Amino acid sequence: MSCPFGHGRAGPSRRSLLAGAGGLLAGASVARLARAAAPTAPADAALAQAFFGAHQAGIATSPQTDTYFVAFDLVAKSADEVTTMLRLWTDAAARMTAGETARPLGDDLSIEGPDGGSALGLKPSRLTLTFGFGPGLFTKNGVDRYGLAARRPDALVDLPRFNGDQLQPARTGGDISVQACADDPQVAFHALRELDRLSYGLAQIRWAQAGFLPDAPLGENPRNLMGFKDGTVNPPLAGAPETPDAPRGFDDVVWVGDEGPDWMRGGSYMVARRIRISLDHWDRSEVDFQEQVIGRHKYSGAPIGKSSEQDPLDLDRVDKDGNPLIPDNAHVRLGAASVNDGAQVLRRSYSYNDGVSFTAERWPPWRQGMLYDAGLLFIAYQRDPRLGFIKIYGNMSKLDALNQFTTHTGGGLFACPAGVREGEFIGQRLFGPRA
Repeated sequence: MSCPFGHGRAGPSRRSLLAGAGGLLAGASVARLARAAAPTAPADAALAQAFFGAHQAGIATSPQTDTYFVAFDLVAKSADEVTTMLRLWTDAAARMTAGETARPLGDDLSIEGPDGGSALGLKPSRLTLTFGFGPGLFTKNGVDRYGLAARRPDALVDLPRFNGDQLQPARTGGDISVQACADDPQVAFHALRELDRLSYGLAQIRWAQAGFLPDAPLGENPRNLMGFKDGTVNPPLAGAPETPDAPRGFDDVVWVGDEGPDWMRGGSYMVARRIRISLDHWDRSEVDFQEQVIGRHKYSGAPIGKSSEQDPLDLDRVDKDGNPLIPDNAHVRLGAASVNDGAQVLRRSYSYNDGVSFTAERWPPWRQGMLYDAGLLFIAYQRDPRLGFIKIYGNMSKLDALNQFTTHTGGGLFACPAGVREGEFIGQRLFGPRA
């Protein structure tokens, strides 16, 4: 199977602070601007994920239990200001993912601390920070703000409007995305707060969404809020055998190759969709009906008519009357690689629960009144969204039986560049020699 905090802030802008920082934009110390004190040692290095590498962490990483996703709008006036912010973010991300917490600056409490302190004493909890660039970094309202328009990848397209979309502008788009994932929700939230603090005057939050996963038994996929296992047919990691339902290997599905611009080679395209689910109605549906909608048995996760979650779908199977065992409009059939010309994505989704809200509209369509504002923060990584998510969901949005319970209310497409080498900052190769 398969958020909104824009705000204005009072006080001096970081841009004015930068201007007085002794020529920072000309190359002064990023560490000095961040005012980072000597960090403490990681609480448990075994729980720290490497930040530097060929690929960004948080994509191939085994999913953590909690996420905090934020899409930012840039208000920086120049490419130099954007790269200054990215340098700050790189320094902070490397520190936080290593489990290093900045110490207070002595006894002087009259100045801003080097760290908000909400993660003091906490373990790194496998924190990862994954960064993406939206179309607005390259052009916005027809303006090439940062001289990057010619470097926008062909694959970073504007997502089409799909059948049934009810995307809210306040929960859609963004110039830069950051996804924090950790096995502790406070660690993930703290990390995004630190990046938000460091971007003061250069970027502002457009929308955000927290998410969670259950701590599934070892070797099993977690269940989503509908009670079904999620992520069963993800592409196998390197070295694992390919399957009929996942016919292409992980590297071929996820990582951009020589076809991409140099700064995207080894990166991936991330589609985020906030999907509200009519849990109120779903919870009152018969289990066998739910299984027909999904195409799998609810409790075992097996394809209908089979016993194990990992059994192949075998979509050609029919019952004694010649009808498909997995219905023509079942979710797993319409999402299968075999009916989408081999298209696959890596699903790395999280459930969300934002309480209840009143609705008199058709999302969800069942009744007016207080309904759960809960569902799925769908996250999918792929080599090319035109051959991945767009191809798959273009089909599903028209025919999927699950659509009667789901409404896409927000999201975006972001180009997540290759990993960061030590001494570089996030996306440095995009900005070229001037960076």
